Amino acid sequence: MMTKIQFYFENETQMLEFASKLAVSFQDFFANHRDKGLVIYLNGELGAGKTTLTRNIVQAFGHKGNVKSPTYTLVEEYHLPPYSLYHFDLYRLADPEELEFMGIRDYFRPQTLCLLEWAMRGQGMIPNADIIIQIDYAQTGRNLELQAQNEIGQTIIANFLANQTA
Repeated sequence: MMTKIQFYFENETQMLEFASKLAVSFQDFFANHRDKGLVIYLNGELGAGKTTLTRNIVQAFGHKGNVKSPTYTLVEEYHLPPYSLYHFDLYRLADPEELEFMGIRDYFRPQTLCLLEWAMRGQGMIPNADIIIQIDYAQTGRNLELQAQNEIGQTIIANFLANQTA
């Protein structure tokens, strides 16, 4: 059975703290698995917080500049040696085959974190997720669910949970 855990955040500050801690679990995974990359799908309605969460993950990896939404560019790149982070927003994608023209397969490699918003629009052209993050509106806050899709995702979520209780 794949791991699935849920969180409720009353405000953006709590969600940003969560993102920073999750980024540490991603870095821990990379430190122990130098031959692997990670694929994270971010699901949720417009404005739910997918880009906000991604922004804080990228900053937790050490990026000091602006973290823009790739709504019109499809992808924003962040090279933070030894890692490369790619933030995709496939919302405006008309056809998944457009991804082939941008060389989508070149992004998924070892020591690479690929964060994909609206991943369902790239179905058939992108790898399966290791973790799916679902963000939903909940009164004035947000519900967030982490769901492992494979052993890699299970390892990261287990590490994340272990670090919360330590």
